Amino acid sequence: MLTLRERLISVSVAVSVPLAWRYVAGIVALSAATVAAAYIRIPLPFSPVPITLQTGVVLIAGATLGAAGGGVSQMLYLAVGLLGAPVFAASSGLSGPTVGYLISFVPAAMVVGWAARGGWQLPRLAGGMLAATALIYVCGVVGLVLTTGIDWSAAVTTGVLPFLPGDLLKLVGALGVSRVTTPAWSHWCRGQ
Repeated sequence: MLTLRERLISVSVAVSVPLAWRYVAGIVALSAATVAAAYIRIPLPFSPVPITLQTGVVLIAGATLGAAGGGVSQMLYLAVGLLGAPVFAASSGLSGPTVGYLISFVPAAMVVGWAARGGWQLPRLAGGMLAATALIYVCGVVGLVLTTGIDWSAAVTTGVLPFLPGDLLKLVGALGVSRVTTPAWSHWCRGQ
Protein backbone atom coordinates (compact mmCIF):
# COMPACT_ATOMS: atom_id res chain seq x y z
CA MET A 1 0.00 0.00 0.00
CA LEU A 2 1.37 3.42 -1.00
CA THR A 3 1.57 6.20 1.54
CA LEU A 4 -0.05 9.55 0.84
CA ARG A 5 3.40 11.07 0.16
CA GLU A 6 4.23 8.33 -2.38
CA ARG A 7 0.89 8.81 -4.11
CA LEU A 8 1.43 12.56 -4.36
CA ILE A 9 4.91 12.07 -5.79
CA SER A 10 3.65 9.57 -8.37
CA VAL A 11 0.81 11.90 -9.38
CA SER A 12 3.13 14.92 -9.63
CA VAL A 13 5.61 12.96 -11.77
CA ALA A 14 2.81 11.67 -14.00
CA VAL A 15 1.49 15.20 -14.51
CA SER A 16 4.75 17.15 -14.67
CA VAL A 17 6.56 15.02 -17.24
CA PRO A 18 4.02 15.47 -20.05
CA LEU A 19 3.59 19.17 -19.20
CA ALA A 20 7.34 19.64 -19.11
CA TRP A 21 7.62 18.12 -22.58
CA ARG A 22 4.91 20.46 -23.80
CA TYR A 23 6.88 23.40 -22.45
CA VAL A 24 10.09 22.16 -24.07
CA ALA A 25 8.25 21.65 -27.37
CA GLY A 26 7.05 25.26 -27.31
CA ILE A 27 10.54 26.55 -26.60
CA VAL A 28 12.05 24.48 -29.41
CA ALA A 29 9.28 25.47 -31.83
CA LEU A 30 9.75 29.19 -31.28
CA SER A 31 13.51 28.85 -31.41
CA ALA A 32 13.09 27.07 -34.76
CA ALA A 33 10.73 29.82 -35.90
CA THR A 34 13.47 32.36 -35.14
CA VAL A 35 15.84 30.34 -37.31
CA ALA A 36 13.30 30.23 -40.14
CA ALA A 37 12.70 33.97 -39.82
CA ALA A 38 16.44 34.59 -40.26
CA TYR A 39 16.26 33.02 -43.72
CA ILE A 40 13.59 35.48 -44.81
CA ARG A 41 15.90 38.44 -45.27
CA ILE A 42 16.23 41.47 -47.43
CA PRO A 43 19.75 42.95 -47.60
CA LEU A 44 19.97 46.73 -47.56
CA PRO A 45 22.79 48.21 -49.66
CA PHE A 46 23.32 51.07 -47.18
CA SER A 47 23.25 48.98 -43.99
CA PRO A 48 25.18 45.96 -42.70
CA VAL A 49 21.95 44.79 -41.08
CA PRO A 50 19.40 42.94 -43.24
CA ILE A 51 15.65 43.12 -42.81
CA THR A 52 14.35 39.84 -41.34
CA LEU A 53 11.20 38.60 -39.64
CA GLN A 54 13.14 37.63 -36.52
CA THR A 55 12.06 40.53 -34.35
CA GLY A 56 8.42 39.62 -34.94
CA VAL A 57 9.11 36.05 -33.83
CA VAL A 58 10.93 37.32 -30.72
CA LEU A 59 7.81 39.31 -29.78
CA ILE A 60 5.57 36.29 -30.39
CA ALA A 61 7.89 34.05 -28.34
CA GLY A 62 7.69 36.36 -25.34
CA ALA A 63 3.94 36.83 -25.59
CA THR A 64 3.27 33.12 -26.04
CA LEU A 65 5.82 31.45 -23.76
CA GLY A 66 6.12 34.13 -21.09
CA ALA A 67 9.29 35.77 -19.82
CA ALA A 68 11.20 32.61 -18.93
CA GLY A 69 10.11 30.49 -21.90
CA GLY A 70 10.51 33.30 -24.41
CA GLY A 71 13.98 34.10 -23.11
CA VAL A 72 15.01 30.45 -23.14
CA SER A 73 13.74 30.01 -26.71
CA GLN A 74 16.03 32.82 -27.83
CA MET A 75 18.96 31.50 -25.75
CA LEU A 76 18.51 28.19 -27.54
CA TYR A 77 18.56 30.01 -30.89
CA LEU A 78 21.81 31.79 -29.98
CA ALA A 79 23.36 28.56 -28.61
CA VAL A 80 22.64 26.70 -31.84
CA GLY A 81 24.33 29.50 -33.78
CA LEU A 82 27.32 29.54 -31.44
CA LEU A 83 27.70 25.80 -32.03
CA GLY A 84 28.21 26.56 -35.70
CA ALA A 85 24.81 26.00 -37.30
CA PRO A 86 24.09 28.57 -40.03
CA VAL A 87 21.13 30.18 -38.25
CA PHE A 88 22.08 33.85 -38.24
CA ALA A 89 20.82 36.20 -40.96
CA ALA A 90 24.27 37.76 -41.36
CA SER A 91 27.10 35.31 -41.89
CA SER A 92 29.24 37.06 -39.27
CA GLY A 93 26.71 36.17 -36.57
CA LEU A 94 27.80 37.06 -33.05
CA SER A 95 31.07 38.58 -34.19
CA GLY A 96 29.71 41.10 -36.67
CA PRO A 97 27.49 44.14 -36.93
CA THR A 98 24.30 42.27 -36.00
CA VAL A 99 25.64 41.06 -32.63
CA GLY A 100 23.74 43.69 -30.65
CA TYR A 101 20.43 42.81 -32.26
CA LEU A 102 20.96 39.08 -31.76
CA ILE A 103 21.94 39.33 -28.10
CA SER A 104 18.96 41.60 -27.43
CA PHE A 105 16.54 38.86 -28.49
CA VAL A 106 16.76 37.20 -25.05
CA PRO A 107 15.87 40.22 -22.89
CA ALA A 108 13.40 41.49 -25.51
CA ALA A 109 11.42 38.24 -25.38
CA MET A 110 11.51 38.45 -21.58
CA VAL A 111 10.17 42.02 -21.59
CA VAL A 112 7.23 40.95 -23.75
CA GLY A 113 6.71 37.90 -21.53
CA TRP A 114 6.49 40.09 -18.45
CA ALA A 115 3.95 42.30 -20.22
CA ALA A 116 1.91 39.22 -21.12
CA ARG A 117 1.54 38.05 -17.51
CA GLY A 118 -2.11 37.69 -16.70
CA GLY A 119 -3.10 36.91 -20.28
CA TRP A 120 -3.49 38.81 -23.51
CA GLN A 121 -4.33 42.46 -22.81
CA LEU A 122 -3.84 44.79 -25.77
CA PRO A 123 -2.53 47.96 -24.09
CA ARG A 124 -0.14 46.12 -21.79
CA LEU A 125 1.14 43.75 -24.46
CA ALA A 126 1.51 46.49 -27.08
CA GLY A 127 3.51 48.54 -24.56
CA GLY A 128 5.70 45.54 -23.80
CA MET A 129 6.30 44.93 -27.50
CA LEU A 130 7.19 48.60 -28.06
CA ALA A 131 9.62 48.47 -25.13
CA ALA A 132 11.16 45.25 -26.46
CA THR A 133 11.56 46.75 -29.93
CA ALA A 134 13.24 49.83 -28.42
CA LEU A 135 15.58 47.51 -26.48
CA ILE A 136 16.47 45.67 -29.71
CA TYR A 137 17.28 49.00 -31.37
CA VAL A 138 19.42 50.24 -28.48
CA CYS A 139 21.43 47.01 -28.34
CA GLY A 140 21.67 46.94 -32.12
CA VAL A 141 23.04 50.47 -32.31
CA VAL A 142 25.60 49.74 -29.59
CA GLY A 143 26.65 46.61 -31.49
CA LEU A 144 26.98 48.56 -34.74
CA VAL A 145 29.15 51.22 -33.11
CA LEU A 146 31.39 48.66 -31.42
CA THR A 147 31.85 46.33 -34.40
CA THR A 148 31.97 48.75 -37.33
CA GLY A 149 33.47 51.87 -35.76
CA ILE A 150 30.80 54.14 -37.19
CA ASP A 151 29.55 57.01 -35.05
CA TRP A 152 26.29 56.96 -33.09
CA SER A 153 24.39 59.07 -35.59
CA ALA A 154 25.37 56.82 -38.51
CA ALA A 155 24.46 53.76 -36.44
CA VAL A 156 20.96 55.14 -35.85
CA THR A 157 20.65 56.14 -39.51
CA THR A 158 21.64 52.68 -40.79
CA GLY A 159 20.48 50.48 -37.91
CA VAL A 160 17.18 51.97 -36.77
CA LEU A 161 15.50 54.40 -39.16
CA PRO A 162 15.17 52.05 -42.18
CA PHE A 163 13.59 49.40 -39.93
CA LEU A 164 10.90 51.49 -38.20
CA PRO A 165 8.05 50.97 -40.72
CA GLY A 166 8.66 47.23 -41.06
CA ASP A 167 9.06 46.73 -37.33
CA LEU A 168 5.78 48.53 -36.71
CA LEU A 169 4.12 46.08 -39.11
CA LYS A 170 5.83 43.14 -37.38
CA LEU A 171 4.64 44.43 -34.01
CA VAL A 172 1.04 44.64 -35.23
CA GLY A 173 1.37 41.16 -36.75
CA ALA A 174 2.87 39.80 -33.52
CA LEU A 175 -0.04 41.25 -31.57
CA GLY A 176 -2.48 39.52 -33.92
CA VAL A 177 -0.67 36.18 -33.82
CA SER A 178 -0.23 36.30 -30.06
CA ARG A 179 -3.95 37.00 -29.65
CA VAL A 180 -4.36 33.37 -30.69
CA THR A 181 -1.15 31.77 -29.43
CA THR A 182 -1.11 33.19 -25.89
CA PRO A 183 -4.44 31.70 -24.73
CA ALA A 184 -3.84 28.51 -26.74
CA TRP A 185 -0.44 28.04 -25.11
CA SER A 186 -1.86 28.66 -21.65
CA HIS A 187 -4.64 26.15 -22.29
CA TRP A 188 -2.24 23.54 -23.68
CA CYS A 189 0.19 23.88 -20.76
CA ARG A 190 -2.62 23.27 -18.28
CA GLY A 191 -2.94 19.84 -19.90
CA GLN A 192 -6.39 20.37 -21.30
